[in-house]
Amino acid sequence: MTDSFPITIYHNPKCGTSRNTLAMIEAAGYAPTVVEYVKAGWTRPQLDQILADMGAAPREIMRTKGTPAEELGLTDPAASDEAILAAMVEHPILVNRPIVVTPKGTKLCRPSELVLDLLDRKPESFTKEDGEVVKL
Repeated sequence: MTDSFPITIYHNPKCGTSRNTLAMIEAAGYAPTVVEYVKAGWTRPQLDQILADMGAAPREIMRTKGTPAEELGLTDPAASDEAILAAMVEHPILVNRPIVVTPKGTKLCRPSELVLDLLDRKPESFTKEDGEVVKL
């Protein structure tokens, strides 16, 4: 558990995928920086950097399930990136989770196994909360 391979996870503890991703990181022996982004919120520069690092558009990290995305008109194909980003700053829950940042890259880890591509080492074994065994 060293700072030579820093990991940040933008995490929502209410989300099973996010919990599994965090547990996978910890099972690999890392002590990540955990940002509960629903509480902490987002800044526009943060989102801009994450999107640039991912090579993604705002719509690609927007969560619609259980959020006000539809009510805000953000699911309309005509909704602009600017409108989506402004809404994400105002309503942090609109950003899908978990997003993981490591020296190997930045990725939305849905499914949770995607985090393995971002780690220098993997856990010896891992079983998700629902009992599914992850093939490593």
